[in-house]
Amino acid sequence: MERIGFIGLGNMGRHMSANQLKGQRKVAAYDLSPVARARAQEAGCDPAGSVAEAVREADAVITMLPAGPHVRQVVTEEVLPNVRPGTLLVDCSTIDVETARDLSDLCAEKGLRYADAPVSGGMMGAEAATLTFMVGCRDDATFADVEEAVRPMGRAVIRAGGPGAGQAAKICNNMLLGISMIGTCEAFALAEKLGLDWQKFYDIASKSSGQCWSVTTNCPIPGPVPNSPANNGYEAGFATAMILKDLKLAQACAASAGASAPMGAQAEGLFALFDQLGYGNKDFSAIIQLLRGKLAELA
Repeated sequence: MERIGFIGLGNMGRHMSANQLKGQRKVAAYDLSPVARARAQEAGCDPAGSVAEAVREADAVITMLPAGPHVRQVVTEEVLPNVRPGTLLVDCSTIDVETARDLSDLCAEKGLRYADAPVSGGMMGAEAATLTFMVGCRDDATFADVEEAVRPMGRAVIRAGGPGAGQAAKICNNMLLGISMIGTCEAFALAEKLGLDWQKFYDIASKSSGQCWSVTTNCPIPGPVPNSPANNGYEAGFATAMILKDLKLAQACAASAGASAPMGAQAEGLFALFDQLGYGNKDFSAIIQLLRGKLAELA
């Protein structure tokens, strides 16, 4: 697999496409943003003038886009008319299960292979090439090719099941992530009120039963984890608007499946409030400032 067409060069996609280059691959990259395309060119990608140009000669096409409607539009209107027969399409976006299944069926009709392969690991994982890929696809042979396609970008590739299963796994995972981040923020805010030193509480929680990714990798308070967004004014990282999107997807899935997810609903409500207050672009760990009553510190 030598030629990759990469569509979507945002906070995640720009690092993922750059890591494809480290895998000794030729990458034709496209994004609607001229700034994103220029940044990809600086990293060594070939900037494409359109989706069609980016995918025309690709062995595999990787998409990393904001939501289901974007993926459906790009794949149906711009990718499918321009790729070669047999091309592998790997969508790493987080979207709804129904769209993933629809696109898998459509691609099969066109003689193409499609996999939904959303990722976990955030921007730090994208940059360090340590992402986890959750894959939904039709068969083992397709999964083997997906493994090869995403290998330069991550450290774990797991087949969750058939078409749409990757998205189902990601939606459940991110519902858990949203809940755990709020719990982590509540715990640090309470520790502060009780007079505990944040570093001391981190040292304890990170080695006790409260340990989780939200504590040890994306810690919501500055200091203990140098690379966490809390040390950079909560910039970049995993935006509040994105976790809110995923929590909404989780609630929609729960409703359609007849499942109960009350904690997920509470997390959605809190992040929706935080987003409505104007902090949708801040890392989702910044919600600790809402819980501390110190939103002014985010200005």
